[in-house]
Amino acid sequence: MECGGNKMALKPVRTSKKLENGKEEALLSPSSRVFHEPNYNVHIVAIMGWKVPLDVDAMKAEIQCKLLKHPHFSSLQVMDESDGNGKMRWVPTSVNVDDHITVPDLKPNSNNMDTDKLVEEYISNLSTTTIDTSKPLWDLHILNVKTSDAEATFIFRFHHSVGDGVSLISLLLSCFRKTSDPTSLPTLPVSSSSSSSKGKSNLSISNRKNIWSLIWQYVAKFWLFISLLFNTVADVLLFVATALFLKDSQSPFAVAQGFKSSTRQRFIYRTVGLDDIKFIKNATNCTVNDVILGITQAALSRYIHRRYDEVEGKRKFSLERMRCRATVLVNLRPTLGVQTVSEMIEKNAVVIQGNCFAFVIIPLNIAQLENPLDYVRKAKTTMDRTKHSLVSQCTFYVLQPQVLWGVTTLAKRLPSQTTLVFSNVAGPVEEASWSGHPLAFLAPTCYGHPTGLMVHACRYAKQLTFVVAVDEGIIPDSDQFGDDFVDSFILIKEAAFSKIRTKVD
Repeated sequence: MECGGNKMALKPVRTSKKLENGKEEALLSPSSRVFHEPNYNVHIVAIMGWKVPLDVDAMKAEIQCKLLKHPHFSSLQVMDESDGNGKMRWVPTSVNVDDHITVPDLKPNSNNMDTDKLVEEYISNLSTTTIDTSKPLWDLHILNVKTSDAEATFIFRFHHSVGDGVSLISLLLSCFRKTSDPTSLPTLPVSSSSSSSKGKSNLSISNRKNIWSLIWQYVAKFWLFISLLFNTVADVLLFVATALFLKDSQSPFAVAQGFKSSTRQRFIYRTVGLDDIKFIKNATNCTVNDVILGITQAALSRYIHRRYDEVEGKRKFSLERMRCRATVLVNLRPTLGVQTVSEMIEKNAVVIQGNCFAFVIIPLNIAQLENPLDYVRKAKTTMDRTKHSLVSQCTFYVLQPQVLWGVTTLAKRLPSQTTLVFSNVAGPVEEASWSGHPLAFLAPTCYGHPTGLMVHACRYAKQLTFVVAVDEGIIPDSDQFGDDFVDSFILIKEAAFSKIRTKVD
């Protein structure tokens, strides 16, 4: 799954060949092809909780009339050996929905395992399996059992070669409708960049009244250009160094020697209030993404300090000086939007979209800070610096196989050299329903990356869910680690309230 970042218009891959029935076989995009390399078999898992028990037949009908119209959900991925290059193509095929849907009969076992643990175990066991390549690479698991979070749960699983997080979220939401208005499609958040640029334009016009202000404007723009160039070069060099030799410091999250991506993962999700996140944002004059990263840094710090205090007692180095970084997935494709995707489905004119993302490496501040708001402030500094760089565009082109030989080794090595992989996904702004089933929460994640820890943040309606995917051999107390996110959020929120009260007094 990918966080929103710098957008860049890219031309789609047009290479294809005609079949006897008139349909076309399209080549997999270079980024999608990477996910079929050995030991890099990445799957996206969208965990969805529902407020009511699920009608399986209604779910099937919606999939049949919506999702199967998308070529990637009704095509096989076949190796083409005819040209000697071993390229992979999308080959249209007939789809039997029942072959892709599993409805297990989950019942508490003799160990008195409650339904929460049953669902958690079921989802974790999926991380040890892969999707059968003899059919389109997606499946759906419907768990009609009540948990503390929902009346029912289903897990939509896709091979990452089917598409990236942004395109798949838009496609999935085309099956939803607003709970408040069953005739309307849900909407995704709109970036406020246009409004901010408009304000800058008005400021520019007013400044032209003064010649010295105009001169200062050009000096400032020149300095910003120099800064952008310097930041880009520095970030690209860091990217290359990380891929070659620069590894993060040893920590409880470090990937053990001999780690294999097929090791079972634990998926832990915790939900907090989005209004509270926005309150923290306003109190610190930052963005929602800054707050999310700040909470993540605080949770990592809590866990690392607790583990080192309990296990080692005496530290051989200062944790505050440890190198701890995140590999962030940045979306580079302009979002089509749910409305556009839905119209394409109705017209049988769905655009084939593969993967279009890049890697960005950002430092994480691991420390015990006296003021919890400092985690957010440090995150804002980091994000502002990252935004003023073109490293995401540069790394995207570096990761194209036709540009650099051995790209798969690079793509696998980079996440394993950093502490975690981080992604931020925007879900619908309002509450949504699928065939009359209101959605309780949305928790997307992945498995198969060569790293022991992944953190995803997903916004849905008035809530935000942190989804943590951890290798159970590296982090045995994953539930406690999940609670660290909630505890860190509460401390930061209380600090924000204290700051506001102090100003009022």
